[in-house]
Amino acid sequence: MAADKKPKPSGFPGSGLAKGLAVTLRTMTKRSVTAQYPDVQPDLAPRTRGVIGLFEENCTVCMLCARECPDWCIYIDSHKETVPPAAPGGRERSRHVLDRFAIDFSLCMYCGICIEVCPFDALFWSPEFEYAETDIRELTHERDKLREWMWTVPEPPALDPAAEEPKEIAAARKTADKLAAQQAAADAETSGEDA
Repeated sequence: MAADKKPKPSGFPGSGLAKGLAVTLRTMTKRSVTAQYPDVQPDLAPRTRGVIGLFEENCTVCMLCARECPDWCIYIDSHKETVPPAAPGGRERSRHVLDRFAIDFSLCMYCGICIEVCPFDALFWSPEFEYAETDIRELTHERDKLREWMWTVPEPPALDPAAEEPKEIAAARKTADKLAAQQAAADAETSGEDA
């Protein structure tokens, strides 16, 4: 029986209409903000996900990005080449050479899994967002277009000045100092022989 009771109307009749009109009047009196988009580019957030840029030199054709993509929108083709030995008496090695790297942005859901799993930092987020096409079949972009977008990738944020130096940089600096010391010793030795 309690479910049969009708809820009591609150306030006077037409109060909802009056509240709606009040909101409309408040909105009408505010100055509108219009972005003049084609002429003025928007300020994008630093970590904007626009398109994916390819740094081809780092790609080893490991296919991790294509295998982990939930939409299967990455297409990679490659072939093997034989590389001559680096030192005499060494053995020949084979390596993969990238023939095609394409991403179909009509299928891509911009999840970023391909960028996360790339072990060689060949894929990056670019803030480019103006790549609309009139035909959906033209949204498959090949490696030359992906490379163009690579140059629009912003630099990573600076490290904290109070942070410890990365191990890789410390090791590289130590090796460079050691080589410089050896070079200086060799130069001093050759100048001593000349005198």
